Amino acid sequence: MDRAVPNLPSRSFEATKEFYGGFGFEVVYDDGGWLILGRGTVVLEFFLAPEHDPYASWFMASIRVADLDELFAAVRASGVPEVVTGIPRLIPIALQEWGQRAGYLIDLDGTQLHLIEDAG
Repeated sequence: MDRAVPNLPSRSFEATKEFYGGFGFEVVYDDGGWLILGRGTVVLEFFLAPEHDPYASWFMASIRVADLDELFAAVRASGVPEVVTGIPRLIPIALQEWGQRAGYLIDLDGTQLHLIEDAG
């Protein structure tokens, strides 16, 4: 199966594993310099970047899921707040101008994950 996987910064692999683990991601690989997390068919790869400034981050990725409500509920249950500023944060689901439902998750390192309900 061919696929593309985002490569995202992590200031601390332990913090990244705890954050994403809170809503179902599991460690697939960790050699101390590279971290791969998976949740079902979604895979995120992280490189260690201890000096990364999350407030200046321009990293982003889109994640398309069949059940957006389930993913948002899991993220909310993990304690990520729904607020308009701050890191981390969850930006609520809304119907986008292109006709799909989507929301945003800003992770501990300032990466913006655009969470999109798969059109099917």
